[in-house]
Amino acid sequence: MKRIFARCGLAAATLLFAALPALAQDDPKVDTGDAAWMLTSTALVLMMTVPGVALFYAGMVRKKNVLATMMQSFFICGLVSVLWMVAGYSIAFGNGGTYAPYIGDFSKVLLAGIAENWDKPFTLGSGDATVAFTIPESIFVMFQMTFAVITAALITGAVADRMKFSALVFFITLWTLLIYSPIAHWVWHPSGWLFVDGALDFAGGTVVHINAGVAGLVAAIVIGKRVGYGSDNMSPFNLGLAVIGASLLWVGWFGFNAGSAGSSGGGRAGMAMLVTQLAAAAAVLSWVFAEWMIKGKPSVLGAISGAVAGLVAITPAAGFVLPGSAVIIGIAAGLAGLWGATALKHALGYDDSLDAFGIHGICGIVGALMVGFLAYGPLSATTAAPDGVSGSMEQFIKQCTAVGATMVFTAIGTFILLKITDLVIGLRVSEEEEREGLDVTLHGERLN
Repeated sequence: MKRIFARCGLAAATLLFAALPALAQDDPKVDTGDAAWMLTSTALVLMMTVPGVALFYAGMVRKKNVLATMMQSFFICGLVSVLWMVAGYSIAFGNGGTYAPYIGDFSKVLLAGIAENWDKPFTLGSGDATVAFTIPESIFVMFQMTFAVITAALITGAVADRMKFSALVFFITLWTLLIYSPIAHWVWHPSGWLFVDGALDFAGGTVVHINAGVAGLVAAIVIGKRVGYGSDNMSPFNLGLAVIGASLLWVGWFGFNAGSAGSSGGGRAGMAMLVTQLAAAAAVLSWVFAEWMIKGKPSVLGAISGAVAGLVAITPAAGFVLPGSAVIIGIAAGLAGLWGATALKHALGYDDSLDAFGIHGICGIVGALMVGFLAYGPLSATTAAPDGVSGSMEQFIKQCTAVGATMVFTAIGTFILLKITDLVIGLRVSEEEEREGLDVTLHGERLN
């Protein structure tokens, strides 16, 4: 138990510090303050996908693909929610038995057992690897569901304008169950091998952003470039929509990060909120000023991309770093995101339409690695582990392990699932359909 408390970093999965009072109670009660905060945070995270990602992505595609792009995020919200209830939650947070370090079991399929103590706090895990919660399992299930939803939705940015809707539905179904859920188990379940190893991921640097970014990169390469890429005008249809979407993401991210403290008290949620704001702000400045120097003009697209870059990078670190470190992470993320979305993409020649890898993948890696050096021990300290987890070379190596394992597993798994999807359905629309636009050819609708 002491080892688990010392290595707290489950973020969205581990409400560890809020759980301490409950451990001493014979008949634990739900902490209404924690429950209220987690309900609010869950709603904020859901808002990040619908309407956040939907508007952010839709504003950056061409007019003929706006509705199709919004449909992807909206439909994924419904699809992944049901998948999470049917099996995803069980694969991610089931105890796992013999294979507990790598995957959950099927004990929670269709949310089996959730009605038994529906109004009581619950305990995640079994044996010595357990974490007690101060909220009902229903809130935890829903909070985790919103993370699964947005991770799947982020992938669509890499393949915008050219993927069949039917193929996307088939692929996302497989990917959520076979890629996302196991990685969530590795990092956020108290028996997961990366959690036991001590890797820090407060709110999804590996599970969400690196995972989605690498999947998007592989998908973009496998599907191929858009027709006319590099020659046709592919400028955004409506950056106003993208600004609104990015703004919703920024506000929603407080639920993403501060909600991952799992408690409304103790100071950790407040610090997570503060460093989230500072990292996003610093990344806006670093991206815009760098772009201004390089291109001669600061762009709106650069400003909103910088904000998302900073938010992504602070995600794994939010519950572990102080404000000064958050600014450093934000500055690094703004520069890294600009490089990933421009120089890297052009140098390697892939068509990541909306920079899912360039921003989420690259900046997720930046944040996950930097927390290895910048973690401030007292923020993760408990009675059982009064020193918490501090930055060190040892911790940095653990972060490298988590990043590398996530990238390799996601890349190989995504490639296999894409090939299966291509064999069964076919991944890409025809050239004629792509030129006409996906709004009409896939959904029979168009913007007027």
